[in-house]
Amino acid sequence: MEGVLSTATPDIDDIVSVVIGFLAELQEKTTPEVRVELEDGGAELPVDSLLIVEILTRIEERYSIAIPADRQSAQATRSVQAFARAVQEAITERQQP
Repeated sequence: MEGVLSTATPDIDDIVSVVIGFLAELQEKTTPEVRVELEDGGAELPVDSLLIVEILTRIEERYSIAIPADRQSAQATRSVQAFARAVQEAITERQQP
């Protein structure tokens, strides 16, 4: 059903796409340009942690989550893939009763 919001947890690829979209916006580049640049760095899509921190608020607002400011979360900002996994984990935890 198109147009219906899903309460399902987004998969990693969906979250990665959102993160890359935000990164592209912040860098005033196209999404494909940013994706290629990140892919050139390796499978985990390494990124400048300062850029990830800048989009953290946007991600928290989009998914109605809070990413804790702890060591594990800090390590998750080293790559888009790791950050996406942390976001997915926070979404899953939020959905727990």
